[in-house]
Amino acid sequence: MFDNYGDTMKARKKLLVSFPGSYINSRDEFIAHPRTNQYFLLADCMTPEDIQAKVLEWLSRAAFKMQPYSQEWRNDRFHNAMRVSINAFLGTAFTEEDMEIIYCKLGNRIDHELTMQFILTGCDIAWLASDGKMRSEPDWR
Repeated sequence: MFDNYGDTMKARKKLLVSFPGSYINSRDEFIAHPRTNQYFLLADCMTPEDIQAKVLEWLSRAAFKMQPYSQEWRNDRFHNAMRVSINAFLGTAFTEEDMEIIYCKLGNRIDHELTMQFILTGCDIAWLASDGKMRSEPDWR
């Protein structure tokens, strides 16, 4: 586990390399994709794992289902670019199907403890698919 300042700063720099066109603004927000306003706050990230968790929790939707463009081909290109950047940052090879699992189980910080456990497994998608809890839709009947 990494918990020193140097490792966290390296992770912040890796974010900028992994997400082309990204930047960190004066409010310590990581702007992953300026055109679509994909961002998260870095100020409360004390470890590299905290940053990894935010990437999974706050950017998985953009890599899976977000539709910021009116043309489907542009949305597909956007999803792919976000997935490629997430993979570059995490050192993973998540597929489109994997991103669906990640978004459904971890997206929007639905289960932060599960996100941290997933990171501890080395981002083992098979583990997440079998052991994690799926987000259930409310039963309005």
